Amino acid sequence: MARYLLRRFAFLLVSLALASVVLFVLLRMLPGDPANALTSVGASPEQIAAARHSIGSDKPLPEQFVHWIGQLAGGDLGTSFVSSLPVGPEVSARLNVTIPLTLAAFVLAILIAVPAGFVAAHRRRTWYGALLSGVSQLGLAVPVFWLGMILIAVLALNAGWLPAGGFPQDGWSDSAQAIRSLVLPVVTIALVMSASLIRYVRSATLDVLDSDYLRTARALGSSFGGAMWRHGLRNASVPVISILGIELASTLLGAVVVESVYALPGLGSLLATGIAQHDYPVIQGVLFVSTLAVLVIGFLADLVQRIIDPRLRGRLSGGTR
Repeated sequence: MARYLLRRFAFLLVSLALASVVLFVLLRMLPGDPANALTSVGASPEQIAAARHSIGSDKPLPEQFVHWIGQLAGGDLGTSFVSSLPVGPEVSARLNVTIPLTLAAFVLAILIAVPAGFVAAHRRRTWYGALLSGVSQLGLAVPVFWLGMILIAVLALNAGWLPAGGFPQDGWSDSAQAIRSLVLPVVTIALVMSASLIRYVRSATLDVLDSDYLRTARALGSSFGGAMWRHGLRNASVPVISILGIELASTLLGAVVVESVYALPGLGSLLATGIAQHDYPVIQGVLFVSTLAVLVIGFLADLVQRIIDPRLRGRLSGGTR
């Protein structure tokens, strides 16, 4: 177990280092000069050069990269070119919106997709089983921003049940209002995510329903529910867990769209602002934290898979199948 965790942790660090290099290089390849955000229209070449010097963008790229990596090693995400404020506290404040939004949508999607996917598989020859499969296929074609606007029009503007967007200025101090402001974004993400998850749960359940070990358990006298609980659930969950990790990571990265639709002050809006202003420290900070979260989610999903699946447990101690 310790050897496996050490290898995975080393792989995570190497992946994070490579991602940092790619992020730094690609960001400098984008068109635009961050000094333009610090100067007025029609600024003289001397003023632009002074702005570049003040933010350090006139230094050689290797020197800029070493400086950034040194900051990261000390737990510092840098200082915004535009606001001159530390990026770390700003990212932390935005995570107070993005993380609850992502986790709540993730849990709701699971609560929808797992029973719906099981019914779609177990009752695949019935009309409602076929309907669930068809709805999940249709949900894959629905853009998340379009669904968000539909929910705003129906539930916020017409019915007036929920706010159409925004977040309380006091944040989670007004918890009731904060929760109400996240209901529609959470439902929007969860509906789109569950459409994809239903397909995977259905596929994994069909594999279990057609398996020899389930038929053997039934022949030995186990009820369908008992056989599924004792033998089918674990086997069906293994492929689904890897998909759940991917979906959670993609939801975290894709929150920018939903946060824009609902005007939420999360990581997505911070990233959009940083891109518009060519604020490299802000962009790097948001993407670095997002990349770290994705890698950690993948690590945890892989670990849970190996704990659940007896065929993979040997790998925890360095063994083979």
